Amino acid sequence: MKTIYHAADSRGDANHGWLKSRHTFSFANYHNPERMGFGALRVVNDDFVIGGQGFDKHSHRNMEIISIPLSGKLAHGDSIGNEGVIETGEIQVMSAGTGITHSEMNGDDAEAVRFLQIWVKPNKMDVAPRYQQVHMGDIMRPNEFSQVLSPNADDAGVWIHQDAWFSMGGFDEGVSQTYQLNNPNNGVYVFVLSGEVVINGNTLVSRDGLAIWDTASFDIDVKETAKVLVMEVPLFM
Repeated sequence: MKTIYHAADSRGDANHGWLKSRHTFSFANYHNPERMGFGALRVVNDDFVIGGQGFDKHSHRNMEIISIPLSGKLAHGDSIGNEGVIETGEIQVMSAGTGITHSEMNGDDAEAVRFLQIWVKPNKMDVAPRYQQVHMGDIMRPNEFSQVLSPNADDAGVWIHQDAWFSMGGFDEGVSQTYQLNNPNNGVYVFVLSGEVVINGNTLVSRDGLAIWDTASFDIDVKETAKVLVMEVPLFM
């Protein structure tokens, strides 16, 4: 097993007043040649947007874009007719494909929203743009890794145009659990949302990340009640 540890405070930092963002990988004005992504995983942004503000209409092409609200809610609108609110506990995906224009605004005038925006490179170019939104509470099981994203439309959670699997886990202190890769040729990026865990001798706390590859599975030991996002992606893109 090979690993690379990314401490939370080593991420890129952007403060635009209405938006505060931490970038795990190079993005916008943050450029780090050693942080250009992890295989098909290109962007992991940890965004904080004040009430009544957000990202006005802008366009994307040929990218799988996943949003996960962590607190508050997002108001979404796009050029293919989708409009609504994504609330904490839900996961949203857009396949940008041939091109999509969208906005992501804070869905509340007063309360801030915090969310992850994640970009995954697709395995098919110029697909028809699509949108999907799922409530993860119907999927999550306590003290287990629960799949919330996959390449398969018939699976639990959302799906994308890539051989990637995302799982969320809420774990009690003292729990040990094993993650088995769906494809042993893939790599995994673990992002700790809260709490403290140990993986392969690496201690991770809130907003730390760990890239893992050259293994078919790994064990997680929970030292403090934790919530963890696991992103399994192809390594060679």
